Amino acid sequence: MSSVSLAGRRSPAGRGRAGAARFAGRLAYALLRAILNTAVREDEIIRQNPCRIKGNDQYHTPERPTPTVAQVYALAAAVPARYSALILLAAFSGLRWGELAALRRQDIDLDAATVRVARKLAALRSHLEFGPSKSAAGVRVAALPAAAVDVLRVHLDEFTAADADALVFTGDKGALLRSGNFGRAVKWTQTVAALGLSGFHFHDLRHTGNTLAAASGASTRELMHRMGTRACAPH
Repeated sequence: MSSVSLAGRRSPAGRGRAGAARFAGRLAYALLRAILNTAVREDEIIRQNPCRIKGNDQYHTPERPTPTVAQVYALAAAVPARYSALILLAAFSGLRWGELAALRRQDIDLDAATVRVARKLAALRSHLEFGPSKSAAGVRVAALPAAAVDVLRVHLDEFTAADADALVFTGDKGALLRSGNFGRAVKWTQTVAALGLSGFHFHDLRHTGNTLAAASGASTRELMHRMGTRACAPH
């Protein structure tokens, strides 16, 4: 055990993967330490826990950036027009990437200013596949601000086919949205850096609308419904 050091391991794929590997390593170490603690204290199978690297079972995830409303609009204006509504909807609806990529025309109700989330587009090893939301809580109806409705109305007219099952968001040639292709199409890294958002991820847009909703006085249950996560049942 003493010859194994989970701290400081370096992934050959680079610093991004190295960070993920360190995080996974610390989670695995924390689980192993907890199991061995049980073996020591409760089952008395071993006399001492060999996992004793101080602090190695703790990991503090850096806080992700939350853009301002002005930065969200600047980002929407900086990308090609067919992706502007995608940016705004991601920021103001709280939908995940896979949920946005799976939206159909019939899921958008402009008159009611709502979007129905019923499925997601998942990237599997060899292909993309539509499937149900990750949980029952993921099936929901999210409210849209007036600004998002106006942009969506224009987007549906210009970039979405007329039939009810038509995907709302597609690539340049009507292909399914892939995060990698999207990133290249909008030059994501360079674009966000130019807006003062270096290191900003698409998923970070989701936190903007949730932060605004929280600031407006939404309850924890309302926020969890908006995000499509399951609320804990009250005791």
